[in-house]
Amino acid sequence: MNAVSMMPAPVRQPNTPLLQIAGLTAGYGDVQVLWGIDIEVPAGEITCIVGSNGAGKSTLLRTISGMVPATGGRLTFAGQDMTGAAPDAMLRAGVAHVPEGRRLFRGLSIRDNLLLGAYLRNDSRADIAADLDFVFTMFPILKERQKQDATTLSGGEQQMCAIGRGIMSRPQLLMIDELSLGLAPRAVEKLGEALVEINRTGLTILLVEQDVLTAFDLARHANVVETGRVSLSGETGALAEDPRVRQAYMGM
Repeated sequence: MNAVSMMPAPVRQPNTPLLQIAGLTAGYGDVQVLWGIDIEVPAGEITCIVGSNGAGKSTLLRTISGMVPATGGRLTFAGQDMTGAAPDAMLRAGVAHVPEGRRLFRGLSIRDNLLLGAYLRNDSRADIAADLDFVFTMFPILKERQKQDATTLSGGEQQMCAIGRGIMSRPQLLMIDELSLGLAPRAVEKLGEALVEINRTGLTILLVEQDVLTAFDLARHANVVETGRVSLSGETGALAEDPRVRQAYMGM
Protein backbone atom coordinates (compact mmCIF):
# COMPACT_ATOMS: atom_id res chain seq x y z
CA MET A 1 0.00 0.00 0.00
CA ASN A 2 1.26 3.46 -0.84
CA ALA A 3 2.17 5.33 2.36
CA VAL A 4 0.15 8.43 1.63
CA SER A 5 -3.03 6.40 1.31
CA MET A 6 -2.83 5.59 5.02
CA MET A 7 -3.78 9.10 6.01
CA PRO A 8 -7.49 9.94 6.25
CA ALA A 9 -9.22 11.68 3.38
CA PRO A 10 -9.98 15.36 4.00
CA VAL A 11 -13.41 15.86 5.50
CA ARG A 12 -14.02 19.19 3.76
CA GLN A 13 -13.49 20.36 0.23
CA PRO A 14 -10.29 22.33 -0.50
CA ASN A 15 -10.59 26.13 -0.43
CA THR A 16 -13.43 26.04 2.10
CA PRO A 17 -12.49 27.34 5.56
CA LEU A 18 -11.63 24.57 7.98
CA LEU A 19 -10.76 27.10 10.68
CA GLN A 20 -12.38 30.52 11.02
CA ILE A 21 -11.29 33.05 13.62
CA ALA A 22 -13.17 36.32 14.07
CA GLY A 23 -12.31 39.12 16.49
CA LEU A 24 -10.18 36.83 18.67
CA THR A 25 -8.63 38.38 21.77
CA ALA A 26 -6.44 36.64 24.33
CA GLY A 27 -3.53 37.16 26.67
CA TYR A 28 -1.94 36.24 29.98
CA GLY A 29 -3.57 37.69 33.08
CA ASP A 30 -3.78 41.44 32.69
CA VAL A 31 -1.50 41.43 29.63
CA GLN A 32 -3.48 41.37 26.38
CA VAL A 33 -1.53 39.89 23.47
CA LEU A 34 -4.10 39.33 20.71
CA TRP A 35 -6.30 42.22 19.59
CA GLY A 36 -9.18 41.23 17.32
CA ILE A 37 -7.53 38.57 15.15
CA ASP A 38 -9.41 37.59 11.96
CA ILE A 39 -8.02 34.56 10.10
CA GLU A 40 -9.37 31.84 7.80
CA VAL A 41 -7.51 28.59 7.13
CA PRO A 42 -8.68 26.87 3.92
CA ALA A 43 -9.14 23.10 4.10
CA GLY A 44 -6.52 20.97 2.41
CA GLU A 45 -3.89 23.69 2.09
CA ILE A 46 -0.84 25.06 3.89
CA THR A 47 -1.41 28.45 5.48
CA CYS A 48 1.27 30.40 7.32
CA ILE A 49 1.34 33.04 10.02
CA VAL A 50 4.47 35.19 9.92
CA GLY A 51 5.78 38.07 11.95
CA SER A 52 8.62 39.17 14.16
CA ASN A 53 9.49 37.67 17.53
CA GLY A 54 6.94 38.71 20.15
CA ALA A 55 4.21 39.57 17.65
CA GLY A 56 1.76 37.10 19.20
CA LYS A 57 2.09 34.19 16.76
CA SER A 58 2.67 31.50 19.39
CA THR A 59 -0.07 32.90 21.61
CA LEU A 60 -2.44 32.62 18.66
CA LEU A 61 -1.67 28.92 18.20
CA ARG A 62 -2.00 28.32 21.95
CA THR A 63 -5.39 30.03 21.90
CA ILE A 64 -6.56 27.94 18.95
CA SER A 65 -5.52 24.72 20.70
CA GLY A 66 -7.18 25.78 23.95
CA MET A 67 -4.02 26.22 26.01
CA VAL A 68 -4.69 29.96 26.39
CA PRO A 69 -8.32 30.94 26.98
CA ALA A 70 -9.82 33.39 24.50
CA THR A 71 -11.17 36.54 26.14
CA GLY A 72 -13.29 37.52 23.16
CA GLY A 73 -14.19 36.70 19.59
CA ARG A 74 -15.23 33.45 17.96
CA LEU A 75 -13.39 30.32 16.83
CA THR A 76 -15.13 27.95 14.43
CA PHE A 77 -13.55 24.63 13.44
CA ALA A 78 -15.03 22.27 10.85
CA GLY A 79 -18.29 24.19 11.08
CA GLN A 80 -18.59 23.97 14.88
CA ASP A 81 -18.23 26.80 17.37
CA MET A 82 -15.22 25.78 19.48
CA THR A 83 -14.70 29.10 21.25
CA GLY A 84 -13.38 28.42 24.74
CA ALA A 85 -12.92 24.68 24.19
CA ALA A 86 -10.34 22.91 26.36
CA PRO A 87 -7.15 21.41 24.83
CA ASP A 88 -8.48 17.83 24.95
CA ALA A 89 -11.69 18.92 23.20
CA MET A 90 -9.71 20.63 20.46
CA LEU A 91 -7.55 17.54 20.03
CA ARG A 92 -10.61 15.32 19.82
CA ALA A 93 -12.11 17.71 17.27
CA GLY A 94 -9.03 17.24 15.10
CA VAL A 95 -6.54 20.00 15.97
CA ALA A 96 -2.96 18.88 16.67
CA HIS A 97 -0.42 21.39 17.99
CA VAL A 98 3.33 20.93 17.47
CA PRO A 99 4.73 23.41 20.02
CA GLU A 100 7.77 25.62 19.72
CA GLY A 101 10.79 23.73 21.06
CA ARG A 102 9.29 20.30 20.20
CA ARG A 103 8.77 19.30 23.89
CA LEU A 104 9.46 15.62 23.49
CA PHE A 105 9.37 13.37 26.55
CA ARG A 106 12.84 12.70 27.96
CA GLY A 107 13.52 9.06 28.76
CA LEU A 108 10.98 7.77 26.25
CA SER A 109 11.91 6.27 22.91
CA ILE A 110 11.04 7.80 19.58
CA ARG A 111 8.40 5.12 19.10
CA ASP A 112 6.81 5.77 22.49
CA ASN A 113 6.81 9.54 21.90
CA LEU A 114 5.02 8.95 18.61
CA LEU A 115 2.46 6.58 20.14
CA LEU A 116 1.64 9.15 22.82
CA GLY A 117 0.17 11.23 20.00
CA ALA A 118 -2.54 8.58 19.61
CA TYR A 119 -3.52 8.38 23.29
CA LEU A 120 -7.03 9.83 22.75
CA ARG A 121 -7.82 7.63 19.77
CA ASN A 122 -10.23 4.71 19.98
CA ASP A 123 -9.08 3.16 16.72
CA SER A 124 -7.86 -0.39 16.29
CA ARG A 125 -4.22 -1.31 16.76
CA ALA A 126 -4.04 -1.92 13.03
CA ASP A 127 -5.14 1.64 12.26
CA ILE A 128 -2.64 3.12 14.69
CA ALA A 129 0.11 0.86 13.33
CA ALA A 130 -0.74 2.00 9.80
CA ASP A 131 -0.34 5.66 10.80
CA LEU A 132 2.92 4.86 12.55
CA ASP A 133 4.13 3.27 9.33
CA PHE A 134 3.11 6.45 7.49
CA VAL A 135 5.20 8.57 9.88
CA PHE A 136 8.15 6.21 9.44
CA THR A 137 7.76 6.48 5.66
CA MET A 138 7.81 10.27 5.84
CA PHE A 139 10.76 10.27 8.25
CA PRO A 140 12.86 7.10 7.72
CA ILE A 141 15.47 8.18 10.27
CA LEU A 142 12.84 7.83 13.00
CA LYS A 143 12.21 4.22 12.03
CA GLU A 144 15.94 3.46 12.06
CA ARG A 145 16.32 4.94 15.55
CA GLN A 146 12.86 4.19 16.97
CA LYS A 147 14.25 2.71 20.22
CA GLN A 148 16.49 5.73 20.88
CA ASP A 149 15.61 8.37 23.51
CA ALA A 150 13.84 11.01 21.42
CA THR A 151 15.54 13.89 23.24
CA THR A 152 18.99 12.69 22.12
CA LEU A 153 18.18 13.33 18.45
CA SER A 154 19.44 16.33 16.53
CA GLY A 155 17.20 19.40 16.42
CA GLY A 156 15.89 18.57 12.97
CA GLU A 157 15.20 14.96 13.90
CA GLN A 158 13.41 16.07 17.08
CA GLN A 159 11.20 18.29 14.93
CA MET A 160 10.42 15.28 12.73
CA CYS A 161 9.41 13.34 15.84
CA ALA A 162 7.24 16.18 17.13
CA ILE A 163 5.49 16.49 13.77
CA GLY A 164 5.06 12.73 13.65
CA ARG A 165 3.54 12.75 17.14
CA GLY A 166 1.03 15.33 15.91
CA ILE A 167 0.16 13.19 12.90
CA MET A 168 -0.46 10.20 15.18
CA SER A 169 -3.55 11.93 16.59
CA ARG A 170 -4.94 11.72 13.04
CA PRO A 171 -5.88 15.42 12.94
CA GLN A 172 -7.75 17.48 10.39
CA LEU A 173 -5.49 20.45 11.17
CA LEU A 174 -1.79 20.20 12.04
CA MET A 175 -0.41 23.39 13.61
CA ILE A 176 3.38 23.79 13.74
CA ASP A 177 4.99 26.54 15.80
CA GLU A 178 8.37 27.76 14.46
CA LEU A 179 9.33 24.93 12.13
CA SER A 180 12.83 26.25 11.39
CA LEU A 181 13.85 27.66 14.78
CA GLY A 182 17.47 26.78 15.53
CA LEU A 183 17.79 24.34 12.64
CA ALA A 184 20.35 24.13 9.85
CA PRO A 185 19.11 25.11 6.36
CA ARG A 186 19.34 21.52 5.08
CA ALA A 187 17.22 20.25 7.97
CA VAL A 188 14.60 22.92 7.26
CA GLU A 189 14.60 21.96 3.59
CA LYS A 190 14.00 18.28 4.40
CA LEU A 191 11.21 19.15 6.83
CA GLY A 192 9.59 21.39 4.24
CA GLU A 193 9.66 18.65 1.63
CA ALA A 194 8.01 16.27 4.10
CA LEU A 195 5.29 18.79 4.96
CA VAL A 196 4.42 19.21 1.29
CA GLU A 197 4.06 15.44 0.96
CA ILE A 198 1.97 15.24 4.13
CA ASN A 199 -0.26 18.07 2.89
CA ARG A 200 -0.83 16.19 -0.36
CA THR A 201 -2.67 13.51 1.62
CA GLY A 202 -5.33 16.13 2.41
CA LEU A 203 -4.09 17.23 5.84
CA THR A 204 -4.50 20.97 6.41
CA ILE A 205 -1.41 22.65 7.88
CA LEU A 206 -1.13 25.95 9.76
CA LEU A 207 2.49 27.00 10.03
CA VAL A 208 3.83 29.70 12.33
CA GLU A 209 7.23 30.86 11.15
CA GLN A 210 9.57 33.76 11.79
CA ASP A 211 11.51 33.00 8.59
CA VAL A 212 9.21 34.53 5.98
CA LEU A 213 11.10 33.09 3.00
CA THR A 214 10.70 29.55 4.35
CA ALA A 215 7.03 30.11 5.16
CA PHE A 216 6.18 31.63 1.79
CA ASP A 217 7.98 28.81 0.01
CA LEU A 218 5.70 26.25 1.66
CA ALA A 219 2.37 28.01 2.07
CA ARG A 220 -0.21 29.29 -0.39
CA HIS A 221 -1.90 31.70 2.02
CA ALA A 222 -0.26 33.95 4.60
CA ASN A 223 -1.21 36.22 7.46
CA VAL A 224 1.24 38.82 8.77
CA VAL A 225 0.85 39.43 12.50
CA GLU A 226 2.23 42.58 14.11
CA THR A 227 1.72 43.47 17.79
CA GLY A 228 -1.16 41.05 18.16
CA ARG A 229 -3.05 42.13 15.05
CA VAL A 230 -3.24 40.85 11.47
CA SER A 231 -1.75 43.64 9.38
CA LEU A 232 -1.77 41.87 6.01
CA SER A 233 -3.21 38.68 4.56
CA GLY A 234 -3.48 37.07 1.15
CA GLU A 235 -1.75 34.64 -1.18
CA THR A 236 1.96 34.30 -0.56
CA GLY A 237 2.85 35.12 -4.16
CA ALA A 238 1.23 38.53 -3.89
CA LEU A 239 2.53 39.26 -0.39
CA ALA A 240 6.07 38.38 -1.46
CA GLU A 241 5.88 41.31 -3.90
CA ASP A 242 4.43 43.73 -1.33
CA PRO A 243 7.05 46.40 -0.54
CA ARG A 244 6.03 46.44 3.11
CA VAL A 245 6.70 42.71 3.48
CA ARG A 246 9.89 42.82 1.42
CA GLN A 247 11.34 45.64 3.47
CA ALA A 248 10.26 44.46 6.92
CA TYR A 249 10.81 40.71 6.62
CA MET A 250 12.90 39.91 3.55
CA GLY A 251 15.60 42.55 3.78
CA MET A 252 14.82 43.78 0.26
